[in-house]
Amino acid sequence: MKAGAIGCAALATFCLVGVQDVLAELKPISDEELGQVQGQAMIAIDQLAGMNQQFTRITLGMDVELQTNIDSVVLGEAGLASDLAVSQLSLGHIARDDTVIQLDGQTYAIGDIVPFVAENPYFELAEVNGEVVGMRVGFGQARGTLSGDIASFSGNLGLQLEDGAGATSQAALYDLSTTATNYQATHIGLADGATDCSAGIQCAALSNLQTLDIGVDNGDGTVGFTEDLFLSFQNQAVDWQDLAGGPIITANPGVFVNLPTSMTLDLQTLQNGIPRARTEYIDRGVGLF
Repeated sequence: MKAGAIGCAALATFCLVGVQDVLAELKPISDEELGQVQGQAMIAIDQLAGMNQQFTRITLGMDVELQTNIDSVVLGEAGLASDLAVSQLSLGHIARDDTVIQLDGQTYAIGDIVPFVAENPYFELAEVNGEVVGMRVGFGQARGTLSGDIASFSGNLGLQLEDGAGATSQAALYDLSTTATNYQATHIGLADGATDCSAGIQCAALSNLQTLDIGVDNGDGTVGFTEDLFLSFQNQAVDWQDLAGGPIITANPGVFVNLPTSMTLDLQTLQNGIPRARTEYIDRGVGLF
């Protein structure tokens, strides 16, 4: 018999002989002791009833911190138009100034990653009479920067605009002809009769918003977590539930992005544009450094 075979046989014999020595005795645990134990399932599955659809949500009990770059995202493309088209998409960024207070209230050394933080990612299906009519992916909580060149957008973009009198209101999405739309929108501006996107009056291209702060304004210069960030696909209108218990979010057929930001901009800032945060370590001359 070869030496290797002899060794395996010896190990097997040792394991069999020693089994009785490693068995642990099971003992009952009292209700009081059990009550002191806390835990959470890694995966939670919830069945939810809506007015027009039934929902199945699968949630992963995990936290994610990331800084990632994607060259191009194009969804719902048909001919020359797309429901969503974003180039140089980034989540999270790299600190340029160690004196700047970031969204989480902290300062970071130059070159440190300021991560996009996401908790409890989920996947959800919408059904009607047992047939899947929509799906969405999102986060139970999210906070961080989202950067990119937005050419086309379908969904909700939560951004406040301040008019010349100092009054703030929810920004509206438009096409180039200043028709209000949340489907394949290309511009954003005041929801006002004087707005003219083709002339640049109270309106600017979505590509002006190079970096967006995703989250909820805490009112003290910091940003809290939002529960409303998601991307969905549906073949009919779907009434997605707001995880925070707010109003139903109705998504029309196609691609739909619910993008809540903590930002309030005046019209001059909107038209000048928001500069992009640093999202790469190497300067390739393409505006990402």
